[in-house]
Amino acid sequence: MATTIDTPRSAPVVRSRRGKNLEKWGWIFMRASGLVLVVLLFGHLFVNLYAGEGVSALDFGFVAGKWANPFWQWYDLLLLWLSLIHGANGMRTLINDYSTGRYMNRILKLSLGGATVALLLLGTLVIFTFDPCPAASDPELLPSFCAAVS
Repeated sequence: MATTIDTPRSAPVVRSRRGKNLEKWGWIFMRASGLVLVVLLFGHLFVNLYAGEGVSALDFGFVAGKWANPFWQWYDLLLLWLSLIHGANGMRTLINDYSTGRYMNRILKLSLGGATVALLLLGTLVIFTFDPCPAASDPELLPSFCAAVS
């Protein structure tokens, strides 16, 4: 009795792509931003929780004092931008993997992009325009660390 073995599938033809490979650069970005985010996150947690008085000291005054220094504004901005773009790129990958319809894929990616851009703009605006002591405010509503405006 003779048995036959099916012909193996032929190896896929590897074609060199010229130009940009966005998936490769997205993959590289995820690895690089992940490493930077770990360092930024542990720095953030150390300063906010360990170096000070712990969780009980985190309040409006703590953030106001921290963001009075431009270094912390840029540090938090970098943390915000990297984490949002890193997360959005991960969600884009999930949409590619699990979205079956062409139009639904496009709608989900456009929604994700819009939400990411909106959050980046709002977060940047908050970090750089944060003023704990607005000049035209009622002094009774201002925090205790604001100097009385006369």
